[in-house]
Amino acid sequence: MPEAVSRPAITSPRTCPDRAAGIFAAIDLGTNNCRLLVGAPTASGSFRVLDSYSRVVRLGEGLATHGLLSEGAMGRALTALQTCAQKLLRRPLRRLLAVTTEACRQARNGPAFVAEARAATGLPIRIISAREEAELAMESCAPLLRTQDRRALLFDIGGGSTEIAWIRSEGRGATELIGYISLPLGVVTLAERAGLCCGTPEGFRRVVDEVAEELSRFDHVHSIAREMRAGGVRLMGTSGTVTTLAGVALALPRYSRPLIDGRVLDTEAADQALRDLFALGPEGLRAHPCIGPERADFVLPGCAIYAAIRKVWPSSSVTVADRGLREGMLLRMMRQERAAPRRAAAWHRAAAHPAP
Repeated sequence: MPEAVSRPAITSPRTCPDRAAGIFAAIDLGTNNCRLLVGAPTASGSFRVLDSYSRVVRLGEGLATHGLLSEGAMGRALTALQTCAQKLLRRPLRRLLAVTTEACRQARNGPAFVAEARAATGLPIRIISAREEAELAMESCAPLLRTQDRRALLFDIGGGSTEIAWIRSEGRGATELIGYISLPLGVVTLAERAGLCCGTPEGFRRVVDEVAEELSRFDHVHSIAREMRAGGVRLMGTSGTVTTLAGVALALPRYSRPLIDGRVLDTEAADQALRDLFALGPEGLRAHPCIGPERADFVLPGCAIYAAIRKVWPSSSVTVADRGLREGMLLRMMRQERAAPRRAAAWHRAAAHPAP
């Protein structure tokens, strides 16, 4: 373990039993980023953002080669988690969820690192399954569905994996996960494994074909392409890849979440943005205002995964969601809190009037 992991634990964030506090926090330690979101519920059933934090930690660096989280990666992740914990000390939290995903699922030392991180930061971080990851992404994006949507195909291109969720829309924001697949292929793993071969036309096509072959098996089980041809299916993406494609397609001078989140993008425009990104080359990607040097290596691997999704499931448009696990965790916690008084009231009514 790196030196940072063995530091004494800082004071732990505390949750407050007073419902009036109404502040919720979610932490997502992914393969590439560590993110924090703090919010308070609103009357509309959504939430107001009170604080946020994001840091590139590259937790999955070298994982595809060695099967282990590296010393440097664990140190960077722990430093970011300690920053999250310090931020949360200032607030009386109603509830807190902290999760980690594919890097810690894959790494042989992932569970040991999570245990050390819990001890060092006081954060109740846990490794979630691929299914729960898909469910949280579904929960965060459900508000973007419309009444005419019978189904939704949601893709989340992450650092260490890609999740595909096949969703039934039941109206009024209610959704059901029909099926999901988690591919151990993400922007970090592809960039490292392929040695950035996605930067050549031949390498890009190889990755597209590889991913498309895996997705075709999932399609065969659920007949998704046939459902899409029948209509009423929304293709929706939540990841840095699809938000970057939207930013490029809209020719934004700098990235703007309000202009991107919920945007319905014509897939021809997205495909042209992909071609524009490919033509930029490494230096052009680093200099692009919607990308920057920290993300430049991962854009084309993400675009290859997106191109495979489009190959298997052609669609005239894609809904772009700048939201993910953090938003899903906040919405889930708030929904559970709203339901708790109703369940308690129903229990008391049943106790006061028992069945004869």
